[in-house]
Amino acid sequence: MNDVLERLRAEAAGSAEYPEYEALLAAGPDALAASLTSAGLPLWARELAAYRLGLAGDRRAFEPLVLLLNHRDPPRCAAAAEALAVLGDPRTARAAAALATNTLRTAYALQPVRLLTALRAPESAPVLMATLSRLLSPHDPYWRVALACVEGLGALADARSREVLTRAQSHPRLAVAATAALRALG
Repeated sequence: MNDVLERLRAEAAGSAEYPEYEALLAAGPDALAASLTSAGLPLWARELAAYRLGLAGDRRAFEPLVLLLNHRDPPRCAAAAEALAVLGDPRTARAAAALATNTLRTAYALQPVRLLTALRAPESAPVLMATLSRLLSPHDPYWRVALACVEGLGALADARSREVLTRAQSHPRLAVAATAALRALG
């Protein structure tokens, strides 16, 4: 949490709205929720409001956090995934699954894949298997996402993943993790 707040403080310090950072840091849930719909707020302010609401379990943060989970900036995605995991909204797994399987957004699927693993939802293993299977083609540039799928499947220890994990063993960057994941299946 401190890393996220420090990153956002640094972003705020570079803008004219820096005093607003302290106000959002001290704001209550209703003020945070109101800021999410205010016009003209910078991205760091919206992220701070959504992040704080998510960690507080306030479901008004769900949609802004899902948008941040799909952002091109990895630290924003990671913060959104962290807050979504704490939020406990039943829609989270479906949203993460949609982002993880979107072939046009594969470059940004790392955090949705990790979130699915953390959630251990019924759709987690099937989505990770489908995503990994798609990424096993030779020369696929998204090996980090594939590795997160392999690690996630190992953590979930779902026996249905045996076939795709066996195929992943033939990929140099995935072989060690795939072997460990297969061991976790028993």
